[in-house]
Amino acid sequence: MLVHVPDVLNATELGHCRERLAHAEWKDGKRTAGYQSAQVKHNGQLAEDDALAVELGELILAALARNTTFFAAALPRTIYPPLFNRYSGGEHFGLHVDNAIRYDRRQQPALPIRTDLSATLFFADPEEYEGGELVIEDSYGTHSVKLPAGDLVLYPGSSLHQVTPVTRGTRVASFFWLQSLVRSEAQRRQLFELDVAIQALTARVPGAPELVSLTGVYHNLLRAWADV
Repeated sequence: MLVHVPDVLNATELGHCRERLAHAEWKDGKRTAGYQSAQVKHNGQLAEDDALAVELGELILAALARNTTFFAAALPRTIYPPLFNRYSGGEHFGLHVDNAIRYDRRQQPALPIRTDLSATLFFADPEEYEGGELVIEDSYGTHSVKLPAGDLVLYPGSSLHQVTPVTRGTRVASFFWLQSLVRSEAQRRQLFELDVAIQALTARVPGAPELVSLTGVYHNLLRAWADV
């Protein structure tokens, strides 16, 4: 399931991030790639312990915490601290799959995180660069994603994906992984669709008696499927 989450960052937050990242100290992105991924990864990346990465990562996590669409789709249990990358001058990231487990070494001992979901948060608008599409392959086909600055795409960590060469301008983004409370993608999809339907009914018919029953069904399914 691919989910577009618009306006994760407000205009002030987005402007702050863009200005700070324009003066960032970018390193070779291969430093954080696994063996196979490193063969096809060509980009710049902030070191995980870079003070700027930590600062902006905390800002992003705070923004995600208030975003109901992100929470409904992801049902996050643990979020890996956001990382940051940059593509320009033909840089790209070939077809790959993310590591199944990432270790948050900012925690002691290092905290293992199962990468149920991957996320990319865009800092550059589509017209600022050519190429740089995030291309995701799943059971429903191939999807090309290039979102406005401040928007996020959430997709299964198990999917094959790539970033096409950036032939003009610069593509800057944050990316991270998360372990969901619900391991099954199919179950997460059902819960998300039910949650969206409940929210729509609440907006259209406030106080509808069916809302109590539907909300009960949602929470009972979550109770049955949650991996806690």
